[in-house]
Amino acid sequence: MRLNFDETKATQTAAQFLKLAGGRLNYMALIKLLYKADREALRRLGLPITTDTYASLKFGPVTSKIYDQIKSSANPNARPTYWSTHIRTDQSSPVVTLEADPGDSELSRAEATLIAEIFAVDGGKDRFDLADECHRDFPEWKDPGETSFPLEISEIIAALGLTEDEVAHVEAAIDRQRSALDLVA
Repeated sequence: MRLNFDETKATQTAAQFLKLAGGRLNYMALIKLLYKADREALRRLGLPITTDTYASLKFGPVTSKIYDQIKSSANPNARPTYWSTHIRTDQSSPVVTLEADPGDSELSRAEATLIAEIFAVDGGKDRFDLADECHRDFPEWKDPGETSFPLEISEIIAALGLTEDEVAHVEAAIDRQRSALDLVA
């Protein structure tokens, strides 16, 4: 089960968190907030918000493609992307900054509400506290040591304890998202 990554939607999701934080966040905190939002969106809405893939890293689960965007936006020689046009990573510190508002046209009202809820509960927490919570509270995360490995949506769904009907709903939603984007491409 994989979604087609939508960089615009992922950027808008991250930008919502950054706006709530006053325009700046530690990148690890942002990634943990994004993961928490995607995980809860799977439970409530049947689809993650960011459309990202996931991985287990030393400090917990991450949104993989967004993590790559964060790293590449710190490189002044990297090719500009939709992400880097709106969000910049400071080369000298682990801070992500909102440079230009990408809007929220790709986010549903339910997704925007969920982002605000996650931020209200977790937005003021230290990045290491967020990582500790992910280690403790998310059984889908397995310690990879000094490496990383993929974390599949099916593993997240299993950890959420969804019913068979809810799992079928998630699988159907993912299939619809993939089909819709395949038609556009």
